[in-house]
Amino acid sequence: MIYEDSRIPVAAIVGPTASGKTALGVEAAKYFGGEVISADSMQIYKGMDVATAKPTEEEKQGIPHHLMDFLDRECSFSVADFVELAGMKIREINGRGKLPIIVGGTGLYISSLLDNIKFAEIKSDENLRKSLEETARTEGNEKLFKRLEAVDPETAAELHPNNLVRVIRAIEVYELTGKKLSQYKVESRLIPTPYKSVIIGIGYNDRQKLYDRINKRVDIMAQNGLVEEAKAVYNNSAMKTAANAIGYKELIPYFENRAELAVCIDKIKQETRRYAKRQLTWFRKNAEIQWIIADEFDNTQEIFAKCKKIIAKELNL
Repeated sequence: MIYEDSRIPVAAIVGPTASGKTALGVEAAKYFGGEVISADSMQIYKGMDVATAKPTEEEKQGIPHHLMDFLDRECSFSVADFVELAGMKIREINGRGKLPIIVGGTGLYISSLLDNIKFAEIKSDENLRKSLEETARTEGNEKLFKRLEAVDPETAAELHPNNLVRVIRAIEVYELTGKKLSQYKVESRLIPTPYKSVIIGIGYNDRQKLYDRINKRVDIMAQNGLVEEAKAVYNNSAMKTAANAIGYKELIPYFENRAELAVCIDKIKQETRRYAKRQLTWFRKNAEIQWIIADEFDNTQEIFAKCKKIIAKELNL
């Protein structure tokens, strides 16, 4: 499946949490003979199944899913790591004559991959990182985030204040080099992308319909073992990155007998809705995304038909 210009065809299905990306990705893979590469910054971790809404084997319907459930929860994972590993998977899948289909809601991962961002080899400073971590611990993540906003507002706009690993990395890059991480990204776009890609976004005209889906999903998560999963993370202090996942940190007051479970579950719903809003804001900045507005269709089969038509046209399949 190599084009004359030698670019590898890649389809990406993006959108906010609970929008229906997983099911659409599986349907597209079944129809076009594809394999899915997950672009979710939390689904990479082992054992974080309920909170991150990892698809079950039944939901995967036999379609191979890559870059999911492969990393120990105490490990950090960067955008550069994702771009490198996803690039390898794309080449492997293409080599098998299959269509690589990127599915996920981590916009920074997807844009960095498809735009062929090359990350500078900037070393780390352990003492600086420890100092920044201490600032976050004693003064709060928001304090550290404001520091990033002051030196690199472009990168800050792409991150959540609780995404401590990436906030610290962005500050570290600036402190060590005097150059913003966002500037490195601009410079890294000089090499043409090896991918011929189409990006499909799932959106909603009526935001409340998306929020209803989110609320329902959180209720199902609670029934399927979210609290027990979150307690395991809470009991392991080494899981710094994992503990920042929505669905875990909101339950800490319950574990510490400071709040009722129902209150914490409502907080998870609220934070997930806010996250979905930020995801939509991010994706709407990308003019290359072709949107499918889910609530304009009567059923999922119509949504899939639209998706199929877009992929076939843009990738000449």
